[in-house]
Amino acid sequence: MKFLIVGLGNIGEEYSNTRHNIGFRVLDAFAEVSGAIFKPDRLGDKCEIKFKGRTFICIKPSTFMNLSGKAVQYWLQKEKITPERLLIITDDIALPFGTLRLKPKGSDGGHNGLKSIQESIGGSRYPRLRFGVGSDFNQGQQVKYVLSNWNLDEIVPLQSRVKVCIEIINSFGTIGMDRTMNQFNNK
Repeated sequence: MKFLIVGLGNIGEEYSNTRHNIGFRVLDAFAEVSGAIFKPDRLGDKCEIKFKGRTFICIKPSTFMNLSGKAVQYWLQKEKITPERLLIITDDIALPFGTLRLKPKGSDGGHNGLKSIQESIGGSRYPRLRFGVGSDFNQGQQVKYVLSNWNLDEIVPLQSRVKVCIEIINSFGTIGMDRTMNQFNNK
């Protein structure tokens, strides 16, 4: 059974340690613990990870955040994967730092990457793992905040929350959405 796991972020070294790139960071950690290596491919960097008879096709889109849907649509079609077996990993300013929420569907919440995906695949019925990055910014400073680097107080807890994200991905692929939500949401 195949799953498409897409981490949202922006390409380029200047974005690598920003809140908006948490999707890339999670997938980099997932690949590292699995011994997989990302390689450039169509519309993004790709690696495949095997776990308990499942294949996770991991994509870090090279389209920049606002056009993420183009890469998602391409890889869903190429790999013949349904949206129910797609998992998008994204930042969320509506959640406190480190809070993780797995949902089977939902709105874009003003997130341009999710908006692009919904437009490209024709709906909002696809699983997403939202990683809370907090909202410690003044009105009108949202873009500057998500494109800023993690602060020193966040680095250590960030690493432990990324490890939990890896557990969520593996669980999503093996025991399913409902049981994974029950196990990990609000923890």
